[in-house]
This record gives sequence, structure tokens and C-alpha cells, in this order.
Amino acid sequence: MTDDVRVLDSPSEVAEAVSTALIARLAAVQSSGRTPSVVLTGGTVASLVHRAVAASVDGLDVDWHDVDFWFGDERYVDSWSEDRNAGQARRDLLDHVDADPRRVHEMPAADSGLTLDEASAAYADEIRAHAPDGFDLVMLGVGPDGHVASLFPGFPQLVADGETVPVTDSPKPPPERISLTFAALNRTPAVWFLVTGAAKAAAVAAARASGADIGEVPAAGVRAAETIWWLDSEAATDH
Repeated sequence: MTDDVRVLDSPSEVAEAVSTALIARLAAVQSSGRTPSVVLTGGTVASLVHRAVAASVDGLDVDWHDVDFWFGDERYVDSWSEDRNAGQARRDLLDHVDADPRRVHEMPAADSGLTLDEASAAYADEIRAHAPDGFDLVMLGVGPDGHVASLFPGFPQLVADGETVPVTDSPKPPPERISLTFAALNRTPAVWFLVTGAAKAAAVAAARASGADIGEVPAAGVRAAETIWWLDSEAATDH
């Protein structure tokens, strides 16, 4: 299995390229008669991608009411918090397209009345009910330490079973999170890594290195038949 590395000059060019590819992918799945399912990620580059998609006239090729949206991880904070990936996605993308609220699968928030463990289990049930065969596309960022979703180097969540795992001691605030597991993230034909900035170049190189240790570089643990690294020139400096 060989990774496809696509290097663009700037974060904005990465966002434009990914948005074009995402629209085309969703349209292609719909043209086959299926409802596409995509796992969204958070962060600065994801925000740029979401805004580019929302602003694209090519988005008319997609029936946004017929797309299932999922999240790779979520900060376990109140539903109104700006720290939530779901809130960012709504602000930058979902509120601007005709997304079906029933197909936007948010992870429970801290003010849901559920404990963290219960919230994680509830999202696992949601996946089993509505995406038992996995997702059409998983999009992920990568941290400078090589983490993906909320799977951090050296943490016990790296060997978790099932669809989701609660995180109580994240090295990045806030400490409580919910994350998809490697098993859930890898149940897809396509994984796209969206990475920009020189601070992440070493992590990208480490994740792509032959024999990379997943315990040290969790990003190495997510792969699919189609694995694309969308990088800006700075993130690709160690490539």
C-alpha cells in the first residue's frame, strides 16, 4: 500500500484542492445510488476546507441533504462551546449547505446529562446503527506529536477495542474527549490527512516512515486502500 502525497504551496491551496476533491467524491458516491458518509476533522486547516466547500458553486453537484456527517473526535465540553469540532463544522460548512440535521451525527456534549463513558458508548451505538460498514471517507489532522483524532502517543486509548473510546487526560486541553478508535477510523476505503505548517513536518515524516511505531506516532496507525496526504510546502519539508 503506497501513500499518495500531494504538496500545495499554501494552506489556502490545500483547502481549495481538498474541497474540490471532497465535492467530487461525495457526488460520485451519490451517483452510484448510495448516501455518502464522511468523517470530519477539526482544526485550522479543516476550517479552511469547510469554508472553501461552502463557498464553492461546484457544491451544487452534491445533494447535501443526503450526506451523513460524522466526527473523528470531540472535546467533551458544553454544546455551546466554541471548542467543539461540531460547532466549528456547523459554522463553517453545515449551516451553509442543506445538511439534514438527522444526518449530522454529533458526539454528545458535556451538558447532555451523560457521563463521559456514557457519551462515548452512545456514539458507538450511533455508529453501529447508522454506519455498521464504516465510512466512505475519513479526514484527519495530525498533531506535532503525531496524534490523530484524540489518540495520543503512549496512551492506553491506542489499544482500545470497539468504535469509540473516552479520553480523560488529554495532553491538549480540554482533558476530556471522545475519539474514534483505530478500528473505526480504518473501516473506510479512503483516508485523507490534512496537514499544514512546519511544526508538523517531522510528524508527517515519522508517520509515513517504514516500520513507524504506532505507540509513538499514532498517525501511522490509520491507513486505507486510498491514503492521501494533503500537505502544504512547509509540512512537506521533511518528506
